[in-house]
Amino acid sequence: MKILKKNIKIIFKYSFMLLILLTMSNQMIVKSEERGNETIVQAQIVLTVSESKRLIARAVAQMPVINRVLNEGMIIITKGTTNTYVAEEITGQKIEKGAFVSGRIYPAKGDKRLQPSARVSDIVLINGKVIEGLSLADAVKELKQGDVVIKGANALDYSNKTAGVFIYSSPTASGGTTGTFIPYAIARKAHIVIPVGLEKNIAGNVVDLTKKMNEPIESLNRNYSMFLLTGEIVTEIEALKILTGISAFQAGAGGIGGAEGSVSLVLRGQKEQVEKALELVGEIQGEPPFAE
Repeated sequence: MKILKKNIKIIFKYSFMLLILLTMSNQMIVKSEERGNETIVQAQIVLTVSESKRLIARAVAQMPVINRVLNEGMIIITKGTTNTYVAEEITGQKIEKGAFVSGRIYPAKGDKRLQPSARVSDIVLINGKVIEGLSLADAVKELKQGDVVIKGANALDYSNKTAGVFIYSSPTASGGTTGTFIPYAIARKAHIVIPVGLEKNIAGNVVDLTKKMNEPIESLNRNYSMFLLTGEIVTEIEALKILTGISAFQAGAGGIGGAEGSVSLVLRGQKEQVEKALELVGEIQGEPPFAE
């Protein structure tokens, strides 16, 4: 009985000490948060699909790896809707909407169709200069370690920082753009930059999705296969970090009146940073839809 009483006293003593330590720790956390609240502010924004593409493109053009290779090396910008904006930001040249895309995804019963007056091939820059007449198939053979390939995506798994790319499936299909550059880019350790909006974030894992998309099951209509794509993902979140230094997180998605497919983001940082981000976003907001 004496031993039991002694053990109870010891347990009570150390439990009381632990309670005091936890209380002090919580007070320190609260004070730390209070100090942080004096300098950290937030703001919420909405970006349409086209506004997101423009924001991401501006960020890609400012990435350190892009600036380095613009001075010495090769950059390949493959065709795509987001990459249309990327190409404009990097080259400084305006590109007609629809001229720099390969596949297109339209509404099943939509009536808007892009009819560009001319097609633009995949863009290759060597030491910052656009090289006319150099095809993607030939350019990839010249890739070196540290060069850059910029490729958009059809599916995004943001949690795992992976992406998926549709590949048209047919008896004569050869793998498309991704099938052309992937072997060379991986074998030669080129950077793969993947500009992709959060609108393409999927419900699930892209690795599992890729496996399902590539199953040999009879299809009753047009069906795609999928390439798994890994590299440096650049969404609106990374774009805002690159351009303004703030942190951002997605708070919602969708809307009406032209905000269908939009993303709602919360921006956090020093007041000057958030103000700078809002100014930047204000310049971008109003970007016309890709297909008007």
